[in-house]
Amino acid sequence: MTVAPLVPIEDLPPLLAREARLLGLDVGTKTVGMALSDVTRAIATPYHTIRRTKFTEDAKVIAAAIEEHDVGAVVIGLPINLDGSEGPRAQSTRAFARNLAACIEVPILFWDERLSTAAVERHLIEADASRKRRAQVIDRMAAAYILQGALDRLKRLSELG
Repeated sequence: MTVAPLVPIEDLPPLLAREARLLGLDVGTKTVGMALSDVTRAIATPYHTIRRTKFTEDAKVIAAAIEEHDVGAVVIGLPINLDGSEGPRAQSTRAFARNLAACIEVPILFWDERLSTAAVERHLIEADASRKRRAQVIDRMAAAYILQGALDRLKRLSELG
């Protein structure tokens, strides 16, 4: 098995098959939120939440989703501090990505996820979702928010070149 490359978003389009989906991940300490794009890579949809156990088990779930949905790349939200620096959460996310890269063959890229969970939670509160419901969906919705940002950037890149 080859190791998945970590790539900048600008280098991703030539690596993708025509109708390959993207898988977005919001990596937390207790859960990993997952979102999938459509085959046109226009819309991100919340998909699944993994309750974290051992990394190998988490990686198997992610690899199975990649296989099942013909995923061409993984977008991982990178929790950068508001001042642009990287703290312990970002370092942990980078370590997760390095370990995941050894288990999958599709490219991985990072997407700045500053305030994504806060934005999603605000949206859910405005939609009058109960605290229980918010807890059930927030991780996969945050993954969709992260993935949608990357999809929008890919669209802008394709329009430019």
